[in-house]
Amino acid sequence: MFLFSKLVWVFGQPLSLAFLFVLLAVLTGLVRWRATSLVSSTIAGLILFVTLYTTLGNFLLEGLEDRFLKPQDPADLQCMIVLGGAFENEVNTARHGVELNAGADRFVEALRLAQKYPLARILISGGDGSISGIYEGDAVISARFFPIFGIGQERLIEETTSRTTFENAMNTKELLASQGLSNCLLITSGYHMPRSVGIFRKLGIDVVPWPTDYRTEGQESLSLDFTQPNRNSQNLATAIREWFGLVGYYLAGRTSELYPS
Repeated sequence: MFLFSKLVWVFGQPLSLAFLFVLLAVLTGLVRWRATSLVSSTIAGLILFVTLYTTLGNFLLEGLEDRFLKPQDPADLQCMIVLGGAFENEVNTARHGVELNAGADRFVEALRLAQKYPLARILISGGDGSISGIYEGDAVISARFFPIFGIGQERLIEETTSRTTFENAMNTKELLASQGLSNCLLITSGYHMPRSVGIFRKLGIDVVPWPTDYRTEGQESLSLDFTQPNRNSQNLATAIREWFGLVGYYLAGRTSELYPS
């Protein structure tokens, strides 16, 4: 299931689809299937145009981000769960550093809360989600990250084996029970929160959604945008990947509902 999901995404993301249709257009053109070649090249062009020069990705991503609103800081805090996906695992494994990626706000927010609530435990869930499985995961790297800012190792609970969000929840459930912890904050990116909450609910884990790492302004609409094709492409890929996860997990019975809120 893990490998299948990885391969689906490799070939299912917008730019990969565009390439496959271009390839089909070239191959069918070589054998003089002109109608098929024309249709394929047209589809490839449309995918590229929508991906690079419209706000569709921002619009879809905003819908995911707005499903759960972040509450006010609580009066007290016992524990927080931080889902992995914020470190450059390949670089950190090679250089033994602490390099963050676009999801860094997950750990920045966890650090802010850890400093505000000095008794709160921090459960970091994240192993190596790559196909090769040869890299350090977020939980391992976080053991280097938090002490830099004065957060003691004794406050950390490291879940180092999960590769997917479902495995995050499964493994976290066992650790919470062994540590006697419940009703923790669930910290992850806003766009990732609906799927995460759906899985945790399905497994009977009570959490308080704590979204962070917002990618949109909160006032997105569908329109043309020729000014930032790279951002448009990244956001559409992120939104589509998340919807792949929502639908796939729902069909597999791994989440409480299709679009949790």
